[in-house]
Amino acid sequence: GFSQGEPIDGKGKGAPLSGGTNKELDLQNPDNLGQQSTDNGVVPNLKWSFSDSKTRLLTGGWSREQVITDLPASHDIAAAQQHLTKGSIRELHWHRVAEWGYVYAGSVITSAVDEDGNYQVAKLEVGDIWYFPKGVAHTIQGLEDQNEYLLVFDDGNFDAVGTTFNLDDWISHTPKDILAKNFGINETLFANVPTPNPYIQNSTVSTQNVTGGPGDTEAFGNSSFVFKHTQHSEVPVPGNGGTLRIIDSRNFPISKTIAATVVTLKPKGLRELHWHPNAEEWLYFHKGHAKATVFIGNSNARTFDFSAGDTGVFPDNSGHYIENTSETEDLVWIEIYKSDRVVDIPLTQWLALTPADIVASLLKLPIDVVEGLKKEKQILIEG
Repeated sequence: GFSQGEPIDGKGKGAPLSGGTNKELDLQNPDNLGQQSTDNGVVPNLKWSFSDSKTRLLTGGWSREQVITDLPASHDIAAAQQHLTKGSIRELHWHRVAEWGYVYAGSVITSAVDEDGNYQVAKLEVGDIWYFPKGVAHTIQGLEDQNEYLLVFDDGNFDAVGTTFNLDDWISHTPKDILAKNFGINETLFANVPTPNPYIQNSTVSTQNVTGGPGDTEAFGNSSFVFKHTQHSEVPVPGNGGTLRIIDSRNFPISKTIAATVVTLKPKGLRELHWHPNAEEWLYFHKGHAKATVFIGNSNARTFDFSAGDTGVFPDNSGHYIENTSETEDLVWIEIYKSDRVVDIPLTQWLALTPADIVASLLKLPIDVVEGLKKEKQILIEG
């Protein structure tokens, strides 16, 4: 009965739901109904949908987020989807944590300044990424009629007071005579500073260039805040199951606390069984449908169903896979790690590089089967 949204396995276990239930959610999450017989024990919820988040409507766009109060298992990462109309500005601000952004609709301008007066104004298009280290001042402006991007922060408790500092908010809470003395202008000029701060506000697309900074130093090369995806190649995928792009400090040097992969998995393909020895894995599913079983040790495992707009987190060092459940549609997602690099250990490679007789003895497998296991990471396996 799982395909009808009922907890019935057809083998004598389960019965129909008679009380109140959300039928649409039951149909979207058959594994919550007990579909996966290998699930066992108690595993906390590891999934949150942006559709369950409160959307903040603003003049010139909107924003909705996922923080630790939404997904308590996500200690390392918080995230948001944000939308800007043409010319609208996410006002000037900075954070106590690092910010990572991925453009998936439209295009934007980012502007950033660091502690040494190094600055960068850059145009980012679909597939491009930015990274602003902790404390770096920045802003974002939409260039097309509709623009949208994913924001990621390296602290799950992103809504805590003392995490985000907005320009208008600070200016409006500073005495005007102090502002006048600081900027060397008349205090009456600050009479129209918006309060409370607008967060996002309408404007026109910027046409000004920045010049004349300390040494006139624009950030570039290893100091660049921007990763242009067209300038970097994808990772080879021996399993022929899709494409993979890794973005971490090895090819984006400034990104020292957030590492990422952008993955496209073919229909019925599999992200092979593996774990990450260095961090939790946070995920944003952008397109398609998937399932993943997460093994957290001591016989505890749980399967989750994911769709576009869902986020998830796999605990530090937990074993898992991701399967594209569609027969026809690619699955696209982004993996995020609070780390300087992406690291994984595949189950197959581990067993293939362990003495075959030991593996065969433990798993009760024919030794020739173990000897035939692939010694190279397959990453994405064709379905």
